Amino acid sequence: MKTNEGAIDRVLRIAVGILLLALTFNNTIGAWGWIGVVPLLTGTIGWCPLYTLLGVNTCPRKLN
Repeated sequence: MKTNEGAIDRVLRIAVGILLLALTFNNTIGAWGWIGVVPLLTGTIGWCPLYTLLGVNTCPRKLN
């Protein structure tokens, strides 16, 4: 697995994932908040399977 998420993308995913899970634990949004596990995990590992399928890559280019 190659990293296909840039730094900003990863930070936003982790923040959204934590927010959704916090709202779930707070009984604010119910069981749908468990979907926050997905952006939290993809942001943590830096790889998104959907990005791979769609050919998207938000990582900056590495110059030699």
